[in-house]
Amino acid sequence: METKINSGCETCEHFNKDGLKKLGVRTDNFDFVVALAGNPNTGKSTVFNALTGLRQHTGNWPGKTVTRAEGGFEYNTKKYKLVDLPGTYSLMSTSEDEQAARDFILFGKPDVTVIVVDANRLERNLNLVLQILEITDKAVLCLNLMDEAERNAIEIDVRTLSRDLGIPVVPASARFNRGIPELIQTISEIASGKIICKPHRIKSVPENIEKAVKTLTVEIEKEFPNISNSRWIAFRLLEGDKQIIEALKTGEFV
Repeated sequence: METKINSGCETCEHFNKDGLKKLGVRTDNFDFVVALAGNPNTGKSTVFNALTGLRQHTGNWPGKTVTRAEGGFEYNTKKYKLVDLPGTYSLMSTSEDEQAARDFILFGKPDVTVIVVDANRLERNLNLVLQILEITDKAVLCLNLMDEAERNAIEIDVRTLSRDLGIPVVPASARFNRGIPELIQTISEIASGKIICKPHRIKSVPENIEKAVKTLTVEIEKEFPNISNSRWIAFRLLEGDKQIIEALKTGEFV
């Protein structure tokens, strides 16, 4: 049963000048699902609050003690359900947090995944970014805490970063609402198909592994023709990932 803790706006429903309508906890009849992912301490919750109008609205993932948060917003007549995933450093499923985040991106098939990173610690955040891009091809990088990066004289070539990752990159300072309008518009354009992402994927692997991955990928796609991340699943099978093996047995990919 979901619990509510200090919900800042149980029935928030208002427009701001950017055309964003914050729906608070209302996530019924949504058109798109948006996942919010990132390392801990990147300001992910601040981005969540800026989009939904909530200060905090939490419950638990089914069967886990890991907390989750959900909220809604409307933009250009479309409703979005925003799911704040647990903050993690990896998706290798060595903890409940990592498994909950990975499983939602993999099995929940969000229409857009917003990856929030700390502009001051971009390099250490990129490990998770690259792992997420192996799973989904619908993502946007929210380069948060840009105000701190500017104070620290950190310069980031956003255009080159976007080109190298193959996804849109939006500089932001969520606590000051900087970049949030641009982020909302980018989410909308990815969800509607106006922006087509071509994310970075691992290409250079030993020949014997590549051959095995290709063989497994063909078999996975035969069994699950609508799956969009068969190559990533093939890598996990070769590594003996028990959760992925069990998901294949139970048909959780369907």
